[in-house]
Amino acid sequence: MALRKTKKRKKASRMHGRGQGTNGWGARKKHKKSGHRGGKGMAGTGKRADQKKTLMTKLYGHGYFGKQGITSKGTKRDKRQRINLEKIELKIESFIKKGIAKKTTKGIEIDLQEYKILDSSKEYIPKNKLIIKAKEASKSAIEKVRKEGGEIVLPQN
Repeated sequence: MALRKTKKRKKASRMHGRGQGTNGWGARKKHKKSGHRGGKGMAGTGKRADQKKTLMTKLYGHGYFGKQGITSKGTKRDKRQRINLEKIELKIESFIKKGIAKKTTKGIEIDLQEYKILDSSKEYIPKNKLIIKAKEASKSAIEKVRKEGGEIVLPQN
């Protein structure tokens, strides 16, 4: 295995001779600081990106231009879980398998204490006698369940 150089000699030290201040770059003004390159780092890559247009569009500019992300600070989203009566009846069998619901002499008891119970469409009428434990419920959902002989049990405040 070949040994690597521990210190690389600078180009300037090799090029500097008597009266040689340009190091092979023509005029002294041509190769001084970052202005020659259009600025240091990401400088010049702004909205118009004239100096480094190809760098920004082809190589490094993914997600650089335009607005990124969602920043909504004003309103908070309502994260309460909701379920409507029609969906409850469609899922009764799976609720029973999971142990969320059970058949009793009164009807089908369903434990949905994290949910708000909502009414379904106007034409929909529950087929089963439902006794639902819920966090909240709409007035129309409570009425529909009562008409069929069931009830929605809400926590007392």
